[in-house]
Amino acid sequence: MVQQVTPETTIEVIYPERDGQPMADNTEQFAWIVKIKENLEILFALQPDVFIAGDLFWYPVQGNPNIKQAPDTMVVFGRPKGKRSSYLQWNEENIPPQVVFEILSPGNTLKEMTKKLQFYQRYGVEEYYIYDPDKNDLNGLLSSGDSFEVIEEMNGWVSPRLGIRFTLTPDTLEIVSPTGQKFLSPLEIDQLRQQERQRAEGERQAKEAALQELKAASQELEKERDRYQELLAKLREKGIDTDNL
Repeated sequence: MVQQVTPETTIEVIYPERDGQPMADNTEQFAWIVKIKENLEILFALQPDVFIAGDLFWYPVQGNPNIKQAPDTMVVFGRPKGKRSSYLQWNEENIPPQVVFEILSPGNTLKEMTKKLQFYQRYGVEEYYIYDPDKNDLNGLLSSGDSFEVIEEMNGWVSPRLGIRFTLTPDTLEIVSPTGQKFLSPLEIDQLRQQERQRAEGERQAKEAALQELKAASQELEKERDRYQELLAKLREKGIDTDNL
């Protein structure tokens, strides 16, 4: 009797791109997510091997779609920029995000944030920053072996990976790039661009006016030279030696 061997059926594992939850619970939280993510994009725009994403699912374990998180902003050094529907770590040379930001909202629970901390600790995050805009409270953690250590003083702290400096004022959090450029909202960036365009246009108009004045002065000088030559010619006609004037 011949025994038939039934080939094993390969089950495709689906890694969802969305969980149906909004990226942010309110406008303040959304504004901070956008500000941090977009300014980091600007900061590392010329480095092709720095991938930055906001609210993107990160799956660290192949074959288990239940193990995932979607950091508000994550930064991955050593991976190329580009479009991704999710961050499948085994397809990214097994490089985890090194830096993660979470922006708190009133809807965040202690249980939820504890799970996130444990996840980031377990799967290789080096720097974890948590900002509560309502309380203007910033906390940071650094990886140390298999655990996180709390950064005791965040005011003036400089990220080892990003090089950005955090400053807590009485009203808000300020983030400054290594070049001294303050992190700005898209509206503030656009306003600066408009101011720069206006400044450049003002300089262009000033240069154009100066050129016009120089041209007018040159033309007037040419007229004076012509009048002078006409006067000399008339004097010569009258027999006056202009060379000895």
